Amino acid sequence: MASAATKANPLLTLLPPYLTWRRFNFRSICNGRLGFAPSAPSPSPLPSDQDQPPPSIAGTKVLETFKEEFEIGTKLVSFETGKIARFANGAVVLAKEETKVLSTVASAKGDAVKDFLPLTVDYQEKQFAQGVIPNTFMRREGAPKERELLCGRIIDRPIRPLFPAGFYHEVQVMASVLSSDGKQDPDIMAANATSAALMLSDIPWNGPIGVIRIGRICGQFVVNPSMDELSLSDLNLVYACTKDKTLMIDVQAREISEKDLEAGLRLAHPEAVKFLEPQIRLAEKAGKRKKEYKLSLISDKTMEKVRNLAEAPIEAVFTDPRYGKFERGEALEQITQDVRRQLEEECDEESLKVLSKTVDTVRKQVIRKRIISEGVRVDGRHLGEVRPLYCEAGNLPALHGSAIFSRGDTQVLCTVTLGAPGEAQRLESLVGPPTKRFMLHYSFPPFCINEVGKRVGLNRREVGHEKALLAVLPPEDDFPYTVRVNSEVMASDGSTSMATVCGGSMALMDAGIPVQEHVAGVSVGLISEVDESTGTITDYRILTDILGLEDHLGDMDFKIAGTRKGVTAIQLDIKPAGIPLDIICESLEPARKGRLQILDHMEREINAPRTEEDRNSPRLATMKFSNDSLRRLIGPMGALKRKIEEETGARLSVGDGTLTIVAKDQSVMEKVQEKVDFIIGREIEVGGVYKGVVTSIKEYGAFVEFNGGQQGLLHISELSHEPVSGVSDVVSIGQQVSLMCIGQDVRGNIKLSLKATSPRKGSKTSNPAVDSDSQMKQATEVWAAVQATSDDLEKEISTSEEVSVGKDDSSKENSSAPLPPVIVIRSAAECDEEEKSAGLEKFSKTTGTKLGTSERKKKSTSSKKLRGKKSISDFLSSSEDESEPCSTSRRHSASVSNTENAIADESHISAKNLKIGSNVVAKVYQVRAHGLVLDLGNGLRGMYRFEANERKNFAVGDELRVRCSSFTSKGIPVMTETFHS
Repeated sequence: MASAATKANPLLTLLPPYLTWRRFNFRSICNGRLGFAPSAPSPSPLPSDQDQPPPSIAGTKVLETFKEEFEIGTKLVSFETGKIARFANGAVVLAKEETKVLSTVASAKGDAVKDFLPLTVDYQEKQFAQGVIPNTFMRREGAPKERELLCGRIIDRPIRPLFPAGFYHEVQVMASVLSSDGKQDPDIMAANATSAALMLSDIPWNGPIGVIRIGRICGQFVVNPSMDELSLSDLNLVYACTKDKTLMIDVQAREISEKDLEAGLRLAHPEAVKFLEPQIRLAEKAGKRKKEYKLSLISDKTMEKVRNLAEAPIEAVFTDPRYGKFERGEALEQITQDVRRQLEEECDEESLKVLSKTVDTVRKQVIRKRIISEGVRVDGRHLGEVRPLYCEAGNLPALHGSAIFSRGDTQVLCTVTLGAPGEAQRLESLVGPPTKRFMLHYSFPPFCINEVGKRVGLNRREVGHEKALLAVLPPEDDFPYTVRVNSEVMASDGSTSMATVCGGSMALMDAGIPVQEHVAGVSVGLISEVDESTGTITDYRILTDILGLEDHLGDMDFKIAGTRKGVTAIQLDIKPAGIPLDIICESLEPARKGRLQILDHMEREINAPRTEEDRNSPRLATMKFSNDSLRRLIGPMGALKRKIEEETGARLSVGDGTLTIVAKDQSVMEKVQEKVDFIIGREIEVGGVYKGVVTSIKEYGAFVEFNGGQQGLLHISELSHEPVSGVSDVVSIGQQVSLMCIGQDVRGNIKLSLKATSPRKGSKTSNPAVDSDSQMKQATEVWAAVQATSDDLEKEISTSEEVSVGKDDSSKENSSAPLPPVIVIRSAAECDEEEKSAGLEKFSKTTGTKLGTSERKKKSTSSKKLRGKKSISDFLSSSEDESEPCSTSRRHSASVSNTENAIADESHISAKNLKIGSNVVAKVYQVRAHGLVLDLGNGLRGMYRFEANERKNFAVGDELRVRCSSFTSKGIPVMTETFHS
């Protein structure tokens, strides 16, 4: 038995034999320590005559675990160590319900030879955690995804400042999700588990920290919200802190005010502190004694010598605002080389080893002292001053959208590309949505800082910038297209990420995307003086729009982005071991003032989504079809869909009953629609014009295949307006023709007409059916404003004002002349549709064809359908719904000689009953340079032109009593005789 025990554990050969007996309850080796396992109660005492212990079971090992449980919000949270990863320097499993995260830490052995902390944080979400095999060729997880990089940053940022000064040993943190129920986001769980693992390890670290997430639903803050709750929340706040100081803030919000944000921060701190005590208790039970590591500190003697040599020349450089970024850098490098030569002459090897870091420390002291004492910064700006701005939108007209944004020496070029819904990025994360339709790709090439470097894979600096713009994007139901913003940093001198937000916002408007309003971002810094004995801040200064040098030598980089209404995103990075929350909250106001200055410049360049039809913007259209029809379009293995894309260059995205087409221009869009109509077809309507191919010719007519394989009869009487002797004289087999559906015969066969699509000889007016078809194409043309927009009104106002400048007083006399008769105004599409309907009705009567009730219903609603398409112009339209087709009888009979009797009902005014002479109480919708855009009610917009020397101090929301005097060529109501109501 003794030999078996020895083979099971060779370490037992080094102990006295009596210590291996079971009666002493000796436990196995665990966590690097020897001890005694807790004795289990024995059911019955051993007999007094029995001296030998009971036989042991070979291979049995006792794993001693330590666990701490506590509540956060309404959830039970537990820290556990000792069961798995026992060889790691520190290992903790944090569990919340069915989600468990393991975090381990390890430190390199030997002396440090670097002058910085080589801390590496790796966060990984493997698919086994949710019971899924990876959908890759190798069936293994590949390179880190964007979410994993962002979660690694959330862990890295709060723990890095707490390592002691001069600790430059390599440390690696590895956090992985063991299991996930999809209800909890594992990111903050991994951060708290990492803090507990560092507390258990022998690595010197001034923790612990607590990390918490705060949400807000219907105005109520929620602590550690679930993923379902987070989807309803307008705030996603991640907060990390020690007992009394803030370490990290990460926010994504929907225009939350600074006051509400401060309230969320005040709530987050005490909730995060609840994580600290369990970690301390766990470390007391199972923690290791902290190891004495060699710290690379600068001696006082070296510091004093280098300060005497370099302080004066460094101060001279920093006090001269004429230096640019690179000129200043060259001057500082020259000072370093001068100090190096002097130390080499003195053969001071100790100082030479730490020269670079010592000179950097002197620079930090000089610049901080000047800002604290004089309130003047490196480039001569005041503390709250923003650098000079330059904005330009649409600088690359061939692209969908583009913009250049410069702040000081920092410059970014942002472009926008629109795509179909199927081009959205697929995400394979454990939690969150499966796809991402908005992407912001940020690139930081080496030339932007005048360096030589290689383009490598994605790093943590280049991800996570899109959350600032998400709050202003239209909802997916209204704007289902995929959007990609690409930001190329052209020059960097601080806050390139915030410049990306500003440039991206302008590029989105330049692309015509109906964003709600502009988003701008600014970075706020901090310079503080600290009492070395107590570690408290005695004096500080807050800096708005920091330079790269101020970021490097300062205490924090507080990035805040938002609109005029509120904050949309925050990222806080700090260098000292925590900053009081009061200073963080105080920094929100300088950031808001700087943000408003930037928004003013951006709005002067572009203040609304573009709607020009002549831009090289893509054409996007969404069409509704049955799933069977879409299967015919896709073809076997998607071959037919790919063939259409190759022939036209367009992109087709197929969803559940939805086809989205993305074309380069209108000609490509029409070509794709023609192919789609030929393959799938559309709902056949009497009066609709279709393209088909003649398949066979008979004596009495020709059979035509059209609308996705349907057959119709083109009778010989419908070939031409002139007498036809033979069918083959007009059409031939294989010929493509445009035909109109004129009804059905008694057997249900579709009747087609060729002559209905061609005008009679000698007729000056074109056939209404042909006009209707072309008009329908124009109505469904994307990027063209369906109804009056603010830009249309501005153009009309400006044109009218220019024309009226040269008028003399005689025009005033003519203004008293009788007004034209009152008429009913409709859009061109509606009028053409009504003309087509009237023509078809007349044609049906003459030919004796009687349409069914369902066919008449289809005909009357054809102008509303517009083939089921959506376009960006639809989203920019001022009207909420389409007006109904005009009645021919009303259109031709609504004529009144006296306009004083034509008073509209103000409570029920609409495009249907608005006439010349109608009096309306309107509200000012927009104030433009040459006039007003008025809200007439029910989504109807009108315009009012300023007369000469007329007051222009109107405000949005003012109520005015106006009268409709005329309509523009586009059907926009022109209002006059404005009085205050």
